[in-house]
Amino acid sequence: MISVDSTDGVRLAVHELGTPDPDARPLLLCHATGFHGRVWRALAEELPHRRCLALDFRGFGDSTEPDGELSWHGFGQDVLAVVDALDLGPVQAVGHSKGGAAILLAEEARPGTIEAAVCFEPIVFPPVEGEPGPNHLAEITKKRREVFDSFDDAIANFAAKPPLGSLRRDVLEDYVRHGFVPQADGSVRLKARREHESQTYATGSSHDGFAHLGEVGCPVLVAHGGDPDGPAQIAPLVAAALPHGELRGFPELGHFGPLEDPTWFAGLVRGFLDG
Repeated sequence: MISVDSTDGVRLAVHELGTPDPDARPLLLCHATGFHGRVWRALAEELPHRRCLALDFRGFGDSTEPDGELSWHGFGQDVLAVVDALDLGPVQAVGHSKGGAAILLAEEARPGTIEAAVCFEPIVFPPVEGEPGPNHLAEITKKRREVFDSFDDAIANFAAKPPLGSLRRDVLEDYVRHGFVPQADGSVRLKARREHESQTYATGSSHDGFAHLGEVGCPVLVAHGGDPDGPAQIAPLVAAALPHGELRGFPELGHFGPLEDPTWFAGLVRGFLDG
C-alpha cells in the first residue's frame, strides 16, 4: 500500500494490485461509493500487462475522511493527488459509478491529466429544475449494518440478498475482507462510516460535472447496464455531452456490472484502452 496526501487533510491509500511491474503501463482504478480499491483485484489479475493502481477514495477503505464537509469535487482532487504523487499523468483510468465521476471531475479540473478512460455508469447528473427529491440510497445507508460476528458471517449475509449478492464471489470476499476491520471481541466492523457513505449518496447530484463535460478532451467509453431506474438512464446523456464519448450498453448487467463479471469488464477495458 502506498500513502498519498490529498486535499482537505486527507491521507489516501493506493493499492498495487495483480503482479506489479514498475515498468508496465499504469492504469488507475477508481471504485464506486461504498466500496474500496481492493475490489478491483479480480480485474487486475485479468490485466497482467498493466501496472494496476487502485485508490481508496476519501473516507473509504484505508483512506482518511476530509477535514470539513464532503465534496464530490474532493473525489476528483483525490484522483489528481494520486496522479501527481506517483507521476502517472497523463494516465489511462477506469471508473465505476462515483469513480467514473471522479475521473471526469479530475480531467475537468486539469485538462490533460487523463489520457483515456472507461467509465461504467458515472454519477454525473444533468441539472434539474427545483429542489432534488428524497434520496432513497442515502436514507437506507444511514441504517446499514456496520458490525458482523465474523468475516464469514458478513460474506454470507451479503451473498444472500441484493444488491451485493450480485457480485462475483471472489469480489464479494475482497470487499468484506478489506472493507471491514476485526474488533477486540472477534467481530468485524465496516471501515467506512455509514454517515459518510450516506452523505456521498445524498450529494451525488450536487456537483456541476455535467456542465463541464464539453471540456473533457480525452476519449471516454461510457458503459452502462440495463436497470431503467438506476444511473444507466443518464449514461447516454453523459456520452453525448463528451466531445470524444462512446456509449455501449449491456442490458444483462446491473449497476455493479464491473464487479459482477470482472473477466468480461477486463475485456472491455483491453478493447478500448489497448487498441
